[in-house]
Amino acid sequence: MFSVVLGDPSPNIIVFDESHFILKTMTKKFVVQARAVPYLLHFKFEAGTSRGVLTAKESFLVECSSPDFPGFKGYGEAGPLPGLSIDDVPDFGVQFAVLLQSLDGVRFSTDTDDLLLQLKAIVPDRFPSMRFALETALLDLVHGGKRKILPNEFYEKRRSIPINGLVWMNDFKHMWQQIETKIADEYRCIKIKIGAIDFSQECDLLGMIREKFPASEISIRVDANGAFTAEEALGKLMRLSAYDIHSIEQPIKAGNVAEMARICAESPVPVALDEELIGIYSVEEKIALLTSIRPQYIILKPTLLGGIQASKEWIQLAEGLGIGWWITSALEGNIGLNSIAQFTSTYLPKMPQGLGTGQLYQNNIASPLYISDGHLIYGPSDGWEDIGSLFS
Repeated sequence: MFSVVLGDPSPNIIVFDESHFILKTMTKKFVVQARAVPYLLHFKFEAGTSRGVLTAKESFLVECSSPDFPGFKGYGEAGPLPGLSIDDVPDFGVQFAVLLQSLDGVRFSTDTDDLLLQLKAIVPDRFPSMRFALETALLDLVHGGKRKILPNEFYEKRRSIPINGLVWMNDFKHMWQQIETKIADEYRCIKIKIGAIDFSQECDLLGMIREKFPASEISIRVDANGAFTAEEALGKLMRLSAYDIHSIEQPIKAGNVAEMARICAESPVPVALDEELIGIYSVEEKIALLTSIRPQYIILKPTLLGGIQASKEWIQLAEGLGIGWWITSALEGNIGLNSIAQFTSTYLPKMPQGLGTGQLYQNNIASPLYISDGHLIYGPSDGWEDIGSLFS
């Protein structure tokens, strides 16, 4: 065992364990230099959503380095969703650059909890995807620039995470083809986006699944993305209940708390809040929303909700109220997906999560992430491409 002292020995000591070649850091505070570049992800197909058809999605990759961690770099991804994220603004890249410049001189803690709280205080709530990108880039840096974000079994022990198979909006024929493919690929939870075709046809799709597979074999989630009106919601939910549905995401548009509370109380299908959580940041506001609506589940998308710390708060509050939850990626590329998966893994989830977006893009950054039998897995660590070259 030997030590290399960098600068002032009291706050900056890096210790190498020769027997395992593992970099261990005892650094208490560090400064950072950060920069970002845009990265346009191209879909392999036309992805039908409630907000239109997507063929490409722009993300911004952030790179963090520090003289206190020489030779290491951490990476994060900021990917606001068009028409949904509150930081989906025309000058996102300019505002991100300004935010990164403001970090000059800030001394960050290497303690994970302290670091997350620092970033929550520094990065305004109106920039949730920027905060998430910085959380993950700095945690990657602190853990040695190995794409490790947090201590977790997904990364360290290759413990797989069960995920749902997503069926995108399309016509009846192509939606059924997607369903058949997902079932053939051994997914045991199918999530179907509804609202694109006639509701009766969507019910027919659900009926076709149930003719072949009971709920004990295939779990079905449906995502309305707020497509139902408050007046028709309960009637449609009654029809959906005939197919033994696990849950419905966001049956009506966000913002109508009284109607959503009524639906959650009377629905024969468990309700999961999704878009309803966007823009709610203080603990007091979160408690007020959950206690007013009393949903059966909430769905957490760190990119939209303000990052890891914000998502941890939602989980703690939900569990205290007996509300279930799962975590979903928000069309991030593999850098963002890796971070979300590692965060998810810290809870050792048994319920399927929404982490299947890594296979959506033609030009996704090469990574060790892959899907097998309806599970997301972290493969050999040398599977990452040279992310730094994208900043040249």
